[in-house]
Amino acid sequence: MKKVMITMVNIKHIAEKANVSIATVSNVINNRGRVGEDTRKKILKIIDDVNYQPNEIAKSLKLNKTNDIGVIVEDISVFNAPEIINGIHAAAEEKGLSILLTNMGLFKKSGNQFPEISKCKELATPLFNQLVSSQVEGIIYIGIHSRDITDLIPNSKIPIVYTYCYTKNEDDFSVNYDDEGASYQITKYLISKGHTQIGLISGLINSVSSYARFQGYQKALSEHLLMFNPQFVKTGDWQYESGYRMAQDLLNQENIPTAIIAMNDLMAAGAIQAIKDSGYRVPGDISVVGFDNRELSSYISPRLTTMSLPLEEMGKRAMDILDQIRNKYPVNQKKFRLDCQLVERDSVYSLE
Repeated sequence: MKKVMITMVNIKHIAEKANVSIATVSNVINNRGRVGEDTRKKILKIIDDVNYQPNEIAKSLKLNKTNDIGVIVEDISVFNAPEIINGIHAAAEEKGLSILLTNMGLFKKSGNQFPEISKCKELATPLFNQLVSSQVEGIIYIGIHSRDITDLIPNSKIPIVYTYCYTKNEDDFSVNYDDEGASYQITKYLISKGHTQIGLISGLINSVSSYARFQGYQKALSEHLLMFNPQFVKTGDWQYESGYRMAQDLLNQENIPTAIIAMNDLMAAGAIQAIKDSGYRVPGDISVVGFDNRELSSYISPRLTTMSLPLEEMGKRAMDILDQIRNKYPVNQKKFRLDCQLVERDSVYSLE
């Protein structure tokens, strides 16, 4: 049985009269989702009261749209996924669209050691086929980490937008954040506070994010005519323990940095503990800045200055792009990089 669709204007009008969301009206019209019986009756009565023209209904039937959008997330337990999904859901609800969410569980299966694309493809393809068989009008793919996933998703006419990851295909749409710009901003911030000896605890050496953040760090040092010291750069693995060990390495050197940038908040928390255990004060002796603005950054002592990622905005932007594509509107830009925002708390001391 075909689903009867109505125009967006009418859905919004009905939602306002019923004092419910557009998505709730859409669920009632298409007989899906969980809607209370009283709410369902109220919406159906309003629909009956509205005088639709026959050609409007015919037009909707002819379009034969499901108003369903598929989402493939590589791992819903990873910190970035929930906020991106919230952004997708918020934008979809505004447009009267429904979300079909699937989860690969990649982090649980492989941890930080991402498998080859062929292995990821084995996990993603069944989910992709499931969404295609459900007649979704587009798919948003959420990566577990910013990296190249070219050829992971099978070729298809269904529009796809990638977020927190990207492909090398010029025609593919992707929404990410500016790693290099964010790291550049952090380093400039520390320099503005009088720090010239700035250590860096990097993420995994094969990570695209690690490389981009290192480039931003170097760029800021160069612009301020500060000497790059390779002994100030240590390679971690994104985990708390590596932040602790790498900070210890920096503190065991003859020349100790006055500030440390950790490429994520977990390593920053480990670095703070290592500094304290070595008898130094944070930020009185050594300042620390993190990256990601994870929940823990507000609760550790001192509260962590860090870089906030535009995760919810990435989800909204991905949904907006997909909606433009499905409605045949032109999208002039293919690759989007959104700005991050520095969150100042208590872990940085000014030397000036």
